[in-house]
Amino acid sequence: MSHPLRVTCVPLSLLLLVLFGIPVSSHAEEPKILRIGIIGLDTSHSSNFSKILNDPDSKYEEFKHCKVVAAYPQGSQTIKESLESVPEITEAVKKQGVEIVPSIEALLEKVDAVLLESNDGRVHLEQALPVLKAGKPLFVDKPIAGDLTDVIAIYEAAEHFKTPVFSSSSLRYTDGAKQINGGVIGAIIGCDAYSPCPVESTHPDFYWYGIHGVETLYTIMGPGCESVVRVATPETDVAIGTWKTGRIGTFRGRRKANNGYQGGYGGTAFGTKGIAQIGSFSGYEPLLVEVVKFFRTGKAPVTPAESIEIYTFMSAADLSRQKAGTPVKLADVESQAREAARKKLAPYLQSP
Repeated sequence: MSHPLRVTCVPLSLLLLVLFGIPVSSHAEEPKILRIGIIGLDTSHSSNFSKILNDPDSKYEEFKHCKVVAAYPQGSQTIKESLESVPEITEAVKKQGVEIVPSIEALLEKVDAVLLESNDGRVHLEQALPVLKAGKPLFVDKPIAGDLTDVIAIYEAAEHFKTPVFSSSSLRYTDGAKQINGGVIGAIIGCDAYSPCPVESTHPDFYWYGIHGVETLYTIMGPGCESVVRVATPETDVAIGTWKTGRIGTFRGRRKANNGYQGGYGGTAFGTKGIAQIGSFSGYEPLLVEVVKFFRTGKAPVTPAESIEIYTFMSAADLSRQKAGTPVKLADVESQAREAARKKLAPYLQSP
C-alpha cells in the first residue's frame, strides 16, 4: 500500500550548515561590551560615573553595553582636598566591580576608552599622552588642563596621534539649553550665564569651577568671541565677551566670603523671538550619553576649536584682571599659548 508523500520542514540554519557549511545563529549577537577605564580617583565624578555606567538596571540604552572595568587612582599630588578623597572614592569605585590597577600602562591593556578624571588639570597632559599614543578615545573632565598651553598641547597631541578627544562640563547638557538651541526663542543675540566660582591657587581663576558657567555661556552663544573684559571683587567676577557679530555674552562667577562655594548654576538667553532661562544642572546622565556615543563613534560633539576657545576666554579674563579691566583679544592669548604648546610637545612627538 502506498503512502502519501511526507514533506519535512528543515530549519534554514540546518540547511545552510549541511549544504554550505555556514553556521547561522538563531539569536542576534549582543553588541560588544565597551570597556571603559578611569584615570584619577580624586573626584566624586569618578564614583558617580562608575555607578551610572555600571548600573545593570539603567533606563539608558547607551549604558547597557558598556562598563567601567579598571581605574588608576593617582590624581593630584599636591592639592589637599584631592589627595584626601582618594581612599574613599577608590572604595566606592571598587564596589561597582572596577579593578584598581597600578599604572596607566596597565589600565590601557584592559580598556577600549578612557575617562581622564584627575581633579588637578596640571597632570592631565602627562596622563593623556600615553592614552593618545595608544589610540584610545579620551574624555577629559574639567578642567582640560592647568593652563592654556597644556590645553592646546593635548589637542595637538591628539591630532598627531590621530586619537579623538572630547571635553565638556555637564552644564552643557541642561534641558533648558537643549530647548534654546532647538530654536524656541529664535536666533541667539546674547546670553548671561552664572555659576559658582571658588578659585584654586594652582589654576587660572575660572578653570576650577567657573568653567561650568563659561561652558554654559558658550553652549548658547557658540564660538566666535573676539575680546573679553573682566571686573573682579573678592566675592564676584563678571567677564564680558564681545563676539564677532557684535553680540555680547557675560559670565558671572559667585563666591562666598573667604573663597567659599556659592551654589547656583544657570543663566538667561536672549533671542530674536523671546527670552528663556537656561536652567540648572540636569544630572550627569545627559553628558555620559554623549561620552559613550563619542567612545563608539570617535566623533566629539564639541569641536577642539570651541573647547580651546572656552579656555582661551578664561585665560584672557585673567589677563584682563591683571590689566585692571583692559579688554584682551582672544587671538593674541591663543597665539602665544600655541607657540608654547608646540615647544613643550616637541620632545614627546619626535619619532623614536
